[in-house]
Amino acid sequence: MRTLIDIQDDLMNELLKEANTGVKKEAIVLAIKTFLDVRRREKLASLIGNYEFGYSLEELEEMRKDG
Repeated sequence: MRTLIDIQDDLMNELLKEANTGVKKEAIVLAIKTFLDVRRREKLASLIGNYEFGYSLEELEEMRKDG
């Protein structure tokens, strides 16, 4: 999907630096994916509630990497 947006130069420059790329498209796609991942994790965490099932968030993330 082609989209034309006006992004503040300082924000774009910071994003390019943090994404370690000089390609704007790559940096923006990475930022969108990261945002969506964070939201998905927030939604998942809200479902967990107060139930203690023996694993911390960090342990679950490690298991996900290993799987």
